[in-house]
Amino acid sequence: MELYYSFSALIVLASIFAYVNLRFLKLPGTIGIMIIAMLVSVVIRLLGDQFFPDATKELYELFTDLDFNEILMGAMLNFLLFAGALHVKFSDLKDQKWAIMTYATISVVLSAFIVSGILYYLAPYFGINIPYIYCLLFGTLISPTDPIVVLGILKQAKVPKSIETKITGESLFNDGVAVVMFAVVLQIATNPNFDANFVSVSKLFLLEAVGGIALGAFLGLTASNLMKKIDDYKVSVLMTLAIVMGGFLIAKETHVSSPLAMVIAGLIIGNYGKSVAMSKETQDYLGKFWELIDEIMNAILFLFIGFELLLIDDLLDQILLGVASIFIVLFSRFLSILIPFKTLLRRNPYSKGSLPVMVWGGIRGGVSIALVMSLPNGEWKDLLLEITYIVVLFSIVVQGLTVGKVANKLLKDDSGEESEAETSH
Repeated sequence: MELYYSFSALIVLASIFAYVNLRFLKLPGTIGIMIIAMLVSVVIRLLGDQFFPDATKELYELFTDLDFNEILMGAMLNFLLFAGALHVKFSDLKDQKWAIMTYATISVVLSAFIVSGILYYLAPYFGINIPYIYCLLFGTLISPTDPIVVLGILKQAKVPKSIETKITGESLFNDGVAVVMFAVVLQIATNPNFDANFVSVSKLFLLEAVGGIALGAFLGLTASNLMKKIDDYKVSVLMTLAIVMGGFLIAKETHVSSPLAMVIAGLIIGNYGKSVAMSKETQDYLGKFWELIDEIMNAILFLFIGFELLLIDDLLDQILLGVASIFIVLFSRFLSILIPFKTLLRRNPYSKGSLPVMVWGGIRGGVSIALVMSLPNGEWKDLLLEITYIVVLFSIVVQGLTVGKVANKLLKDDSGEESEAETSH
């Protein structure tokens, strides 16, 4: 019953904050919920013990007892990725396949090493000597763009279709690479017996990534072919729920990437399954059901991110290094996009202004916080948590609220060229 009470409290808080945001702040829904949760966290930290100690204690216990990493990476992420992939068209991904594959792999690795190198040499100027392996750990967890945040924000931002597809596709697929890199670097940092050679890293990557893709393809194709024989919206919805929840259990037991499995399964059902197995009525019910799931999960996730302020001892302790890290991450994002942009992808048609829009649209979110919170307690965990949180806050609030305006400003004079570029694909 403890889990039921916790989930009930989260739903109540999310609904209240969503109403307050829609009624008064009128910000994009998820960002509004997060900002209200942050403001409440600040009030509680400043005044809670003095004016409402019982409520403060219960709220602290609620968020201390909940395992954010397990809830997000083990459950919510699978629902959100499946829901997001369900509405992505194969044809859009096919048009941008080389860019998406490059940005989801090479750019993530490049960004991780650029971030770690700059942080390692810059941190001593702030009076902190961080071992390089922990700088690299920060680089791996902060480099992937967050699929949940990106999908939620790009739905409301008026970004040209070709750029939206690149950013969305990259964010859906880069988790596999980032999580494997994080796992390897964490092993090196914490396990002196781990031999990080090419063979061991390749085996880990193949098991996680290729295994996840294979599992997702199996689940998506099997479910689509089974739905074709019934075409009943109630059973179809149940089957998609079974794919997400049962698929996660299978992925966990077989040690493959459940995020990649959910992306592939969602893409197959959203494209192949809809075309061969579903009537318009079933498609409508399925789409609305997963849209609602997506909204509820996003509301809870951003509520979590806002209330994470309660769990950070002193956010201002590393404020200068955190602000510096914002510029480090943005600069690394710029280089990790620019280098492939000018080399491997130089023949791909791009409109003027698309590079800065892709840099600014690379938003970080809950995945980075979940990864840093999964670190074992030690000398550097609190520091990495503080600077990660500062980077994520800036990314969601500043980049998230302005990416549409940035795109409109940079691309408004190139709309014709953008359309021409899309057509040439």
